[in-house]
Amino acid sequence: MVDLATITPPIALGPLDGRYRAITAPLVNHLSEAALNRARLMVEVEWLIHLTEGRILPGAPVLSEAEKTYLRGVVEDFGAQDIAELASIEAITRHDVKAVEYLLKRRLEAAADAGVAGVGGPTVLPGVGEIVHIFCTSEDINNLAYALTIRSAVEEVWLPAARGLVADLSAMAHQQAQTAMLSRTHGQTATPTTLGKELAVLAHRLGRQLHRVEAAEYLGKINGATGTFGAHVVSVPGVDWQAVARSFVESLGLVWNPLTTQIEPHDWQAELYSDVARFNRITHNLATDVWTYISLGYFRQRLSAQGSTGSSTMPHKVNPIRFENGEANLEISCALLDALASTLVTSRLQRDLTDSTTQRNVGSALGHSLLAIDNVRRGLAGLDVDADRLAEDLDTAWEVLGEPVQQAMRAAAVAGATGMADPYERLKELTRGRTVTPEGMRDFIASLGMPDDVETRLLALTPATYTGIAAQLVDHLEGRPRQSQE
Repeated sequence: MVDLATITPPIALGPLDGRYRAITAPLVNHLSEAALNRARLMVEVEWLIHLTEGRILPGAPVLSEAEKTYLRGVVEDFGAQDIAELASIEAITRHDVKAVEYLLKRRLEAAADAGVAGVGGPTVLPGVGEIVHIFCTSEDINNLAYALTIRSAVEEVWLPAARGLVADLSAMAHQQAQTAMLSRTHGQTATPTTLGKELAVLAHRLGRQLHRVEAAEYLGKINGATGTFGAHVVSVPGVDWQAVARSFVESLGLVWNPLTTQIEPHDWQAELYSDVARFNRITHNLATDVWTYISLGYFRQRLSAQGSTGSSTMPHKVNPIRFENGEANLEISCALLDALASTLVTSRLQRDLTDSTTQRNVGSALGHSLLAIDNVRRGLAGLDVDADRLAEDLDTAWEVLGEPVQQAMRAAAVAGATGMADPYERLKELTRGRTVTPEGMRDFIASLGMPDDVETRLLALTPATYTGIAAQLVDHLEGRPRQSQE
């Protein structure tokens, strides 16, 4: 057989970079190994600029705007050739962050040939190589690079997709706010609701998790080998190194963490991953509920314009594959996010290396979530409500009116009406395990001797009209609940 591992271009091992790459590709710009190295390079460049701008190091030159532009251009232009060169350096160093440091030093040496002008003439960049990575342990670079890439992945890729799902679901909830639907609790017929209200419940739950993710803090530190600024104060005493570190971390748009070991403890990552996992699990609940509604016939699946094959042997089938695919990928995503959240918060003493390989799976965790969100959104977009099927189910469930009749009897008894004794038991005898017809329910109501207004109200009630204020509750999605119950 052909050795598939030797084929060029390389064949992806996992589905996110193979079968589903078109959907998850935007994450490559943030959470791939190349994106991580680009972020590392950016942190090294900005640290060099930060130290020279503040005149923190005695004797360090002041960089011209042209020199700073050149340095930042090294990051902006980081591409295929740089990735290959970095790989060749790392093959020698056997250390990823050290390879980035050496790559940047090569670019400093090349600045003169690039015609970069300094403040007073020729560029000083070839002579500032020793400032690169000064006072830094690898984790000073890594923690900031990860915070930047995870933040950009969440804010620029995952959140827009998640917001799109909530918007789609909210729009559907509003459209179906008035559509009466038979509820099922424990799988049994129960008090009717509206389809829109039930979708709104899920949209509201998802929206709360979105707010949590949107409010996430991304922490960073740059304080040396064990978080003590030890090398800093010995080498350059008299500098307020905490202020330098804080201003640098905040200049990157991150939250400064003043108390760390060699690593930033990753608690913020655990918090973020738990919130994303909770969003996933609610989306999983959405997928299973919609799958069930499709099975009940409440939704019809629209055939795609290109046609589709639902079964290799049963030609009639239109399978709810978008929701099933979503379920599976949400489960994989949650498994990864749970593992990340539980393991990243522990590091032996001042540092162990377990987080190094663990964090490299953040892209996969978010990728499976992104893929699931895409599938669920496409699944929702291909649904039509079968109003006749909903009405049919409601009209065969007159037993659900046992609840309002019972409660009306209780209220009438409190108001002084007679003959209202044992309402629960009487309705139980009428409805439990029995088929209740419209005529049977109305005859029962008429036999109770209710006050005229109550009897009239109950006789007019049907399963389809017994939905309370469900339709109005949908307006809570916009934060504007109606004040009237009309």
